[in-house]
Amino acid sequence: MRWPDEAACAAWAQALAAHPELRDAYVELHGPLGAGKTTFVRHLLRALGVQGRIKSPTYAVVEPHAVPGLSISHFDFYRFDDPREWVDAGLRDLFAAPGLKLAEWPEKAASQLPAPDLRLTIEPDEQGEARAVTAEALSARGVALLA
Repeated sequence: MRWPDEAACAAWAQALAAHPELRDAYVELHGPLGAGKTTFVRHLLRALGVQGRIKSPTYAVVEPHAVPGLSISHFDFYRFDDPREWVDAGLRDLFAAPGLKLAEWPEKAASQLPAPDLRLTIEPDEQGEARAVTAEALSARGVALLA
Protein backbone atom coordinates (compact mmCIF):
# COMPACT_ATOMS: atom_id res chain seq x y z
CA MET A 1 0.00 0.00 0.00
CA ARG A 2 0.99 3.63 -0.15
CA TRP A 3 0.58 6.32 2.47
CA PRO A 4 0.81 9.60 0.55
CA ASP A 5 1.07 11.60 3.79
CA GLU A 6 0.93 11.35 7.57
CA ALA A 7 -2.87 11.59 7.53
CA ALA A 8 -2.98 8.31 5.58
CA CYS A 9 -0.67 6.72 8.17
CA ALA A 10 -3.00 7.93 10.94
CA ALA A 11 -6.07 6.60 9.12
CA TRP A 12 -4.50 3.15 8.67
CA ALA A 13 -3.49 3.12 12.36
CA GLN A 14 -7.07 4.05 13.32
CA ALA A 15 -8.46 1.20 11.22
CA LEU A 16 -5.98 -1.29 12.70
CA ALA A 17 -6.82 -0.14 16.24
CA ALA A 18 -10.47 -1.07 15.64
CA HIS A 19 -9.63 -4.78 15.28
CA PRO A 20 -10.19 -6.75 18.51
CA GLU A 21 -7.43 -9.17 17.42
CA LEU A 22 -4.88 -6.39 17.97
CA ARG A 23 -5.23 -6.70 21.76
CA ASP A 24 -2.80 -9.64 21.99
CA ALA A 25 -0.89 -9.17 18.75
CA TYR A 26 2.82 -8.84 18.19
CA VAL A 27 3.57 -6.35 15.41
CA GLU A 28 7.05 -5.84 13.97
CA LEU A 29 7.99 -2.55 12.31
CA HIS A 30 10.80 -2.49 9.76
CA GLY A 31 12.32 0.35 7.77
CA PRO A 32 15.28 2.70 7.72
CA LEU A 33 15.87 5.54 10.17
CA GLY A 34 13.25 8.21 9.58
CA ALA A 35 10.84 5.88 7.77
CA GLY A 36 7.98 6.65 10.14
CA LYS A 37 7.91 3.61 12.42
CA THR A 38 7.57 5.63 15.62
CA THR A 39 5.11 8.01 13.96
CA PHE A 40 2.92 5.03 13.05
CA VAL A 41 3.15 3.69 16.63
CA ARG A 42 2.14 7.09 18.03
CA HIS A 43 -0.92 7.20 15.77
CA LEU A 44 -1.83 3.62 16.72
CA LEU A 45 -1.46 4.29 20.45
CA ARG A 46 -3.56 7.46 20.19
CA ALA A 47 -6.23 5.49 18.31
CA LEU A 48 -6.19 2.93 21.14
CA GLY A 49 -6.75 5.70 23.70
CA VAL A 50 -3.26 6.30 25.09
CA GLN A 51 -3.07 9.80 26.59
CA GLY A 52 -0.07 11.97 27.38
CA ARG A 53 3.39 11.96 25.86
CA ILE A 54 4.30 8.99 23.69
CA LYS A 55 8.06 8.85 23.41
CA SER A 56 10.36 6.58 21.49
CA PRO A 57 11.88 3.81 23.60
CA THR A 58 15.23 4.06 21.77
CA TYR A 59 17.23 4.44 24.99
CA ALA A 60 14.91 2.60 27.39
CA VAL A 61 14.31 -0.37 24.99
CA VAL A 62 10.67 -0.57 26.11
CA GLU A 63 7.95 1.94 26.98
CA PRO A 64 4.86 0.49 28.66
CA HIS A 65 1.42 1.98 28.07
CA ALA A 66 -1.96 1.04 29.43
CA VAL A 67 -5.54 1.83 28.60
CA PRO A 68 -8.51 0.21 30.34
CA GLY A 69 -8.39 -3.50 29.56
CA LEU A 70 -5.20 -3.37 27.50
CA SER A 71 -1.50 -3.30 28.27
CA ILE A 72 0.84 -2.24 25.49
CA SER A 73 4.61 -2.63 25.24
CA HIS A 74 6.44 -0.52 22.66
CA PHE A 75 9.95 -1.85 22.05
CA ASP A 76 12.82 -0.28 20.15
CA PHE A 77 15.77 -2.64 19.72
CA TYR A 78 17.93 -0.17 17.75
CA ARG A 79 20.57 -0.08 20.51
CA PHE A 80 20.13 -3.72 21.54
CA ASP A 81 23.50 -5.49 21.47
CA ASP A 82 23.63 -8.12 24.15
CA PRO A 83 21.21 -11.06 24.37
CA ARG A 84 21.74 -11.06 28.14
CA GLU A 85 19.82 -7.77 28.16
CA TRP A 86 16.78 -9.78 27.09
CA VAL A 87 16.68 -11.73 30.34
CA ASP A 88 18.07 -8.99 32.60
CA ALA A 89 15.46 -6.47 31.43
CA GLY A 90 12.57 -8.93 31.83
CA LEU A 91 11.71 -8.80 28.14
CA ARG A 92 10.91 -12.52 28.03
CA ASP A 93 8.22 -11.91 30.68
CA LEU A 94 6.79 -8.95 28.77
CA PHE A 95 6.47 -11.01 25.58
CA ALA A 96 4.84 -13.87 27.51
CA ALA A 97 2.25 -11.58 29.11
CA PRO A 98 -1.06 -10.68 27.46
CA GLY A 99 -1.24 -7.41 25.59
CA LEU A 100 -0.14 -5.68 22.44
CA LYS A 101 3.57 -5.73 21.59
CA LEU A 102 5.01 -3.31 19.02
CA ALA A 103 8.68 -3.68 18.08
CA GLU A 104 10.88 -1.34 16.09
CA TRP A 105 14.22 -2.71 14.82
CA PRO A 106 13.23 -6.32 15.69
CA GLU A 107 16.08 -7.66 13.54
CA LYS A 108 18.51 -6.52 16.29
CA ALA A 109 16.91 -9.00 18.73
CA ALA A 110 15.67 -11.58 16.22
CA SER A 111 17.14 -14.59 18.01
CA GLN A 112 15.14 -13.71 21.13
CA LEU A 113 11.80 -12.71 19.62
CA PRO A 114 8.78 -14.87 18.85
CA ALA A 115 7.29 -14.92 15.37
CA PRO A 116 5.20 -11.79 14.79
CA ASP A 117 1.54 -11.77 13.89
CA LEU A 118 2.03 -8.82 11.57
CA ARG A 119 5.13 -7.36 9.93
CA LEU A 120 5.02 -3.82 8.57
CA THR A 121 7.82 -2.53 6.38
CA ILE A 122 7.76 1.23 5.85
CA GLU A 123 9.90 2.83 3.15
CA PRO A 124 9.99 6.58 2.46
CA ASP A 125 9.90 7.81 -1.12
CA GLU A 126 12.63 10.04 -2.55
CA GLN A 127 10.81 13.24 -1.57
CA GLY A 128 10.40 11.97 2.00
CA GLU A 129 6.66 12.58 2.33
CA ALA A 130 4.94 9.44 1.00
CA ARG A 131 5.58 5.95 2.31
CA ALA A 132 5.45 2.56 0.61
CA VAL A 133 4.14 0.10 3.17
CA THR A 134 4.18 -3.67 2.99
CA ALA A 135 1.99 -5.50 5.49
CA GLU A 136 2.62 -9.22 5.93
CA ALA A 137 0.38 -11.49 7.99
CA LEU A 138 2.44 -14.26 9.62
CA SER A 139 -0.28 -15.90 11.73
CA ALA A 140 -4.04 -16.39 11.78
CA ARG A 141 -4.24 -13.30 14.00
CA GLY A 142 -2.23 -11.34 11.42
CA VAL A 143 -4.58 -12.46 8.64
CA ALA A 144 -7.54 -11.27 10.73
CA LEU A 145 -5.82 -7.91 11.30
CA LEU A 146 -5.44 -7.37 7.57
CA ALA A 147 -8.95 -8.52 6.70
